[in-house]
Amino acid sequence: MSMSAGERSERTANPTQAFVPGHVTGFFSVHPHDDPRNAGSRGAGLALTDGVTVTLTPANETAATTITLGGESVEMAAVTRTLDTLDVAARVAVETPLPVSAGFGVSGGAALGAAFAANACFDLERTENELVEVAHAAEVAAGTGLGDVVAQARGGVPLRLEPGAPPHGALDGIPVRADRRIEYVSFGGRSTEAILSGDTDILSAAGERALATLREAPTLEHLVSCSAAFAREAELLTERVDAAIAAVEAAGGAASMAMLGETVFALDTGLSDAGYEPSICAIHPPGAGVVRPDAK
Repeated sequence: MSMSAGERSERTANPTQAFVPGHVTGFFSVHPHDDPRNAGSRGAGLALTDGVTVTLTPANETAATTITLGGESVEMAAVTRTLDTLDVAARVAVETPLPVSAGFGVSGGAALGAAFAANACFDLERTENELVEVAHAAEVAAGTGLGDVVAQARGGVPLRLEPGAPPHGALDGIPVRADRRIEYVSFGGRSTEAILSGDTDILSAAGERALATLREAPTLEHLVSCSAAFAREAELLTERVDAAIAAVEAAGGAASMAMLGETVFALDTGLSDAGYEPSICAIHPPGAGVVRPDAK
């Protein structure tokens, strides 16, 4: 027998926390579909130890879902849609060291974290794939992302071979060391929704070429070089991003742009060697999940 949201709230009043790695997409192609569960992107990126922590507490029986980001009240359509689909209402606190709207998958991470936390908090008894499907569909419907959720759920260096959430999409990955250093610097945010709602034919063609090229030699270094080529071919580079990538390459490093923010990420000490003062993290292989309040 299924329980109502109110009945679930009475059973589990304690906060539940989930951690979702940040995610930078190096390149992608857009694949729309009438069903947001089937829509998505093909491409590649990196899951990061700098991520999104979601703390969820059941709302009062008559209250609606509320969301804070860094302690400030916000609206995040992907999170609200996720919890609505799961038929629960909650107080959701989102914390992250990552800049918002800068290409790190914060919206997708918040939606996925809310799904995992709600499943534990309300005893929903959903599988991981079911939760990923709900969060992915919410993110796509909100217009804030196409591939972050499935990549963040997997962790590591995910390759999105077919679009959509499980069981519709298909993923693979590039094996790497868990402690591989990643640096990043962000010059500001961009609207993912504005870019994805425009003409994406040139972008998608470049993304398909990049994925085919990477699959011939699937290494982390090749991913970054394919990503840099994609950013140029898709005409997405800004002056500051282009200059930072060039500086890293001139210093002997490898860097590219995080889609779709005005952000540069680099392998190892690439940005530091080029004279920048970057944020530093590492690749996060485990993916997303429920955690203790003091752990990632």
